[in-house]
Amino acid sequence: MPYSRFLFFILLFCQSQVIIVAQKNLSIDFKFKYRQQELVKDKWYVGNNQDSIRFETLKFYISDLKVYFKDSKKFLEQNSFHLLDFENSESMLILLKNIPNDNISHISFDLGIDSTTNVSGALGGDLDPTKGMYWTWQNGYINFKLEGRSTLCKTRNNEFQFHIGGYLYPFNTLQKIVLNIPNIDSYIVVFDLESFMKEIDLTILTHVMSPQLEAVEISRKIATAFSIE
Repeated sequence: MPYSRFLFFILLFCQSQVIIVAQKNLSIDFKFKYRQQELVKDKWYVGNNQDSIRFETLKFYISDLKVYFKDSKKFLEQNSFHLLDFENSESMLILLKNIPNDNISHISFDLGIDSTTNVSGALGGDLDPTKGMYWTWQNGYINFKLEGRSTLCKTRNNEFQFHIGGYLYPFNTLQKIVLNIPNIDSYIVVFDLESFMKEIDLTILTHVMSPQLEAVEISRKIATAFSIE
């Protein structure tokens, strides 16, 4: 057989073995809401207990973002660390590229930073210590930060501060969140701040600033405030 004809058959065989896998992009838009409206920095709201309340800082980490499909496949985002900050609208949109074009069942993500990353030392990007979400090598990252003021708080300037973190037992505050989603190419994940604040008695608890059992309990309450819109 002439060499050129042999090469032709080899190429034809290879082409017949190519499997085209359909892919798509998936857009995940996060919204922070209070009283069913998008949160506005420094706006005074009527709180759950008829107090006056405003929110000055709200940001948190999500990591280990996964997409699960109805055929049991799953997609894991690489280097999956995102710092969501309601003062930075660009941080609230996550685009997953080239995921399988199949029917999606649900997504999952961690609220916070895992222990392995914590002990790796301060990193770059959204994990850079200059983002204001890193304590020390001993205590690691702040998973969730909320600061504001309420007339219920008997503190200086009526302030409250919740810096929730910790990765060592018994103070591990990492929480796994699982959300069922409709089969569309974009959707909104809502963090309902009103729902969370209903679980906090600001007349008693105004500051959590280090790994402790109260931080673990608060992290569980934070995790229940996520939903798909």
